[in-house]
Amino acid sequence: MARFIGHRLLQFIPLALAISFVVFLFAHLSGDPVTLMVSPDTKPEDITRMRRQLGLEDPLLAQYARFVGKAVQGDLGTSIRHQMPATSLIAERLPATIELAAASLAVALVLGVASGIAAAIRRGTPFDLLVMAAATLGQAMPPFWLGLMLILTFGVSLNWLPVSGRGSLAQLILPALTLGSFLTAMNAQIVRSEFLDILGQDYLRTARAKGVPEALVILKHGLRNGLIPLVTLVALQMGQLLGGAVITETIFAWPGLGRLVVNAIYDRDYPLTQACVLVLALIFVLANLIADIAYAYIDPRVRYER
Repeated sequence: MARFIGHRLLQFIPLALAISFVVFLFAHLSGDPVTLMVSPDTKPEDITRMRRQLGLEDPLLAQYARFVGKAVQGDLGTSIRHQMPATSLIAERLPATIELAAASLAVALVLGVASGIAAAIRRGTPFDLLVMAAATLGQAMPPFWLGLMLILTFGVSLNWLPVSGRGSLAQLILPALTLGSFLTAMNAQIVRSEFLDILGQDYLRTARAKGVPEALVILKHGLRNGLIPLVTLVALQMGQLLGGAVITETIFAWPGLGRLVVNAIYDRDYPLTQACVLVLALIFVLANLIADIAYAYIDPRVRYER
């Protein structure tokens, strides 16, 4: 296991470099950054001076090498609007995004796994049909529409929950439900399909023949094997959560990294936008690395070789 982890960490280095190059390249292909930062009536000499200050007159590879060199030292540039290091702004907002993503993932796992197992056990019953209908509907609803409906229902009409801000559990409920709704529906369908296959396996029939209670058969013997495909899915869902957080955080005024990206784009803050996208991409890669490591602990049959 230690060899596998070390090998994957070594693979992370060129992958991180490739991600940084793609982010850097697309940021420059979007147009001249200076023209995005300044107003239309800015004088040409001021534009030239700003290009020189930002080093944009150097060759592209030289700019990328300078960007990587500073990034390794923790310097992802300086925000034009805030006049602060981008790393400081990201460090300030990242905990809020992680909190929202973790809460949404918990909702998706708890509700999705529980409803998927229950539907598989009651296959063909009205409950099974209801769960699958709700899962289909959950994947069809856009998060921005669901968020607005939750605000109108529980925030405006019933006045049960706050609809903006961060700081209390009540403020986390609506954004977490909005962001986790799609993944909850997806998990329910995947877990149901997986458990329909597992419930007919010989080792479960053997456990029942030995007199093991049905609840223990499901939770101890079936659940562990049923969650194996969900590990990879969770790693992929982290990317969806981080991407969906951009919309959800904007709707609920959640002070996270997604809202910071949106504001940076509106403000034409090119260095901050580039830094945020790079950090989000690296978090997604780390989530996949953690998922690979988790395989060995969930399924003892999995063996990694160099």
